[in-house]
Amino acid sequence: MPNAMDLRLLVSTFALVFVAELPDKTALATVLLAVRYRPFAVFAGVAVAFMVQSVVAVTFGSAFGLLPREAVRITAGALFLAFAVLMWVRRRPTEEELDVDGKPAEAFWRTAWASFVVIFLAEWGDLTQLATAALAAKYRSPLTIFTAATLALWAVSGVAITIGHRAKRMIDEQVLQRIAALAFGLVGTFLLVRAIP
Repeated sequence: MPNAMDLRLLVSTFALVFVAELPDKTALATVLLAVRYRPFAVFAGVAVAFMVQSVVAVTFGSAFGLLPREAVRITAGALFLAFAVLMWVRRRPTEEELDVDGKPAEAFWRTAWASFVVIFLAEWGDLTQLATAALAAKYRSPLTIFTAATLALWAVSGVAITIGHRAKRMIDEQVLQRIAALAFGLVGTFLLVRAIP
């Protein structure tokens, strides 16, 4: 059973990461992924990406912050722009491509993989990852920090996926697809502009 200090650290780390992640680009990306794809597949990919990023943060402490931020931003920005283009030009599925429920027959693993890649690259060197690394370096309680950070990121992902999935039911899919493409394009452009010295 965890002692009181570990429990306080768990709760405070969870709260810090949860609040910091809510307005973040990865939360927006998760909403947009949930608008287009099945929620469980999106969550599977996003959850694994956040777990890997938490492991990286805790393992390397603040050392990974030494990676060139410009390169990280350029890579993430280019990825967001690529997804924007793909979302914009994607056609609606034909009847033959629909499954028995009338939903696009997206392969679970392809959706999970795409979600993983988007979030993994977008989260690299992000504020919440840096905060997790700093907390791990300061408190030297890696399991507690990893658990709290990962649970907080999963909780934000759950909220984002719920919002995206509900929006899909209320607004025309084609309109949502265009909005998602524009949002991905804006995030990608923002990351690339920030990478310019």
